[in-house]
Amino acid sequence: MAKAAKTAIKTKDQKAAAEAKNWTKVIRTLRSPKTGAYTFKEAMVHKDKIAEHLAAK
Repeated sequence: MAKAAKTAIKTKDQKAAAEAKNWTKVIRTLRSPKTGAYTFKEAMVHKDKIAEHLAAK
């Protein structure tokens, strides 16, 4: 049987820990028009702004 994963954030500032859960890492795949190679752009985006971030070019 596998061990249970502990997901609790251990910090003294519980308000900051609760706010940190509202952020998501977004990874976009971009293709270079010159070489055709793929590159990846990473960004930390608030969960309410994900659709706006992905719609922007």
